[in-house]
Amino acid sequence: MKYENIFLDFDDTLYDTYGNAVIALRETFQQCGLDRYFTRPQTFYDAYWTANIDLWTRYSKGEISRDYLIAERFRRPMMESEKFRTESKAHAEGAQEERSQFSLDFSLRLSDIFLQHCASKPGVIDGAHQLMKYLRQKGYTLHICSNGFHEVQYKKLTSCGLQTYFDSIILSEDAGANKPARRFFDYALTHSGAKPQNTVMIGDNLNTDIVGARNAGIDTILFNRWAVEPAGIPTYTVESLYDIMKIL
Repeated sequence: MKYENIFLDFDDTLYDTYGNAVIALRETFQQCGLDRYFTRPQTFYDAYWTANIDLWTRYSKGEISRDYLIAERFRRPMMESEKFRTESKAHAEGAQEERSQFSLDFSLRLSDIFLQHCASKPGVIDGAHQLMKYLRQKGYTLHICSNGFHEVQYKKLTSCGLQTYFDSIILSEDAGANKPARRFFDYALTHSGAKPQNTVMIGDNLNTDIVGARNAGIDTILFNRWAVEPAGIPTYTVESLYDIMKIL
């Protein structure tokens, strides 16, 4: 096989970010007593995921900053709570501004607690450890390529026991751009010393991982975890991490 370097997305490709976040959200709800604001926990969870998906999509496009994402993904759900909506209607405009500031401060605290819970979770996608062991034994040079935040990704790597497999960790904060930007992949190639023609990118996101890498001249393997229609964009498409071993 012509490949020597492998770029791997981390969140939801190797690390079960979604599954771990579901648990962390429940722990955050309980620890912070959010039943004071939501009569149904599911209302909070649904509002969080709606906000989170929208904000990460905008972040990957470079439309919003890291700090805005961190604040808004919990501020939005809190502003949707029954208590906040009721009390906001009952106060004058000045008081509403005060409440808005409180919701921002509280949301940042929620984010800190949530990220602490998330980063401590060991859950990985089925086959992640087996795949990494296989790729290492085959002699590939392995690199994480992630939009995740510096202080969180390293903790996640330690928690799930995957950190020893990687030769380098390439994060968007270091690259100065997010996947799928060409600038991110140019940085990844320069930083790793890899060449487009001997590199393949593995990821679960058709846009940020696959389209981004393809536009940089890199072959791709879509881990089709979300059952999207790839429309012939990836070089390869697999349904499980175990299938990647048949390709590489």
